[in-house]
Amino acid sequence: MNSSKTIIAAVIIALLVGTGIGLLFSPREATSISAKKQVLYWVAPMDSNYRRDQPGQSPMGMDLIPVYEQSASDGHGSGVVRISPDVVNNLGVRVTKVRRDVLHTKINTVGYVKYDEDQLQHIHPRVEGWVDKLYVKATGDPVEKDQPLYDLYSPQLVNAQEEYLLALARNNQRLIQASENRLKALQLSVSFIQKLKAKRKVSQAITFTVPQSGVVDNLNIREGFFVKPGTTMMSIGKLDQVWVEAEVFARQAALVKAGIPVTMRLDYLKGRIWKGQIDYVYPSLNPVTRTLRVRLRFDNIDKMLKPNMFVEITIHIDSPETFLLVPKTAVIRTGDKNVVVLALGEGRYKSVAVEIAGSDNEFLSISKGLKLGDEVVVSAQFLLDSESSKNSDFKRMHNQFEADETLPSTPPNSSPTTTQTHQFH
Repeated sequence: MNSSKTIIAAVIIALLVGTGIGLLFSPREATSISAKKQVLYWVAPMDSNYRRDQPGQSPMGMDLIPVYEQSASDGHGSGVVRISPDVVNNLGVRVTKVRRDVLHTKINTVGYVKYDEDQLQHIHPRVEGWVDKLYVKATGDPVEKDQPLYDLYSPQLVNAQEEYLLALARNNQRLIQASENRLKALQLSVSFIQKLKAKRKVSQAITFTVPQSGVVDNLNIREGFFVKPGTTMMSIGKLDQVWVEAEVFARQAALVKAGIPVTMRLDYLKGRIWKGQIDYVYPSLNPVTRTLRVRLRFDNIDKMLKPNMFVEITIHIDSPETFLLVPKTAVIRTGDKNVVVLALGEGRYKSVAVEIAGSDNEFLSISKGLKLGDEVVVSAQFLLDSESSKNSDFKRMHNQFEADETLPSTPPNSSPTTTQTHQFH
């Protein structure tokens, strides 16, 4: 009986001692725990959408990983979240540095190959007559300079030759010079005039020659046709250099100027690239398509470029000054603001608002919100931005609760129907 009482007394004493020690050290332990960073939630390593308010395992049987709240005392303010390295790797988070460079804009458009109109010659007769013989038979025939083109019978040419021979017979230098000038004005060659002077015999049909090497285009006559000075008989175009007419949208009109480099590709000549430049920007828009026409010039020594070919054009435009650039994938665009996620190191991330000044095909220029050398997230930033925004909201709510607790209570003499509300931001 005495031993039982002794045992019970020992147990009671032990409980009292334990309770006293707990009371003695409980405040310190609570302070230590509160000093630690708070866990926002637990997340599955392989599925960032699976979250729980307490530790446990994911559906795949893996231990959940805690996501901690970041203290605002680190100098980066509210909205900073800390992500476990395992979660960062599983999400595939990638970062890049903000750099300063020029914006390189590419305008992709289409165009059509044309003859170089600076070297395109139209063939017109200067007298009325009939085409006795035609030496070219079809559009596209290649021709060489001074080769026969067509024979023309014209009474005016016959009369001009007779007047020249009459002046020679009279040996009147003024008449000879005037008659010779008339023959030249009617497009008779110097060699023909010398031959006429030597043989003193009138030719009924005059052979006209090709004025330049090239190809025949717009052949509008056949043998036996009656022609007059207003008739366009054909054109002779060169192909050693060609024009390309392309069109750009009106909103891009301010970017294109003469001298800007361009590249050209053809679907049926894979892998080959032609390099040229804008030769001329037309002063008006196409009234039907409301697009701006630009003229390009390309060398065509191997004659691979044919008139009326359909081509793909890329216009390369560099900005005159440098900007802070980030990839387009780094910016989260919403209706009223643009946000990037900064990588602060040691698993810390924070969303910041930025102002966009311009863009090209790959990068955006930032005028406010970032500085040179900052690291921004370029993948999985939507999740990080969500957590950063939520963390910032938690801090604002916490501060509001603290402010509410310091407000005075309702006076006793206030009306029972009066209520006091607080707005959370």
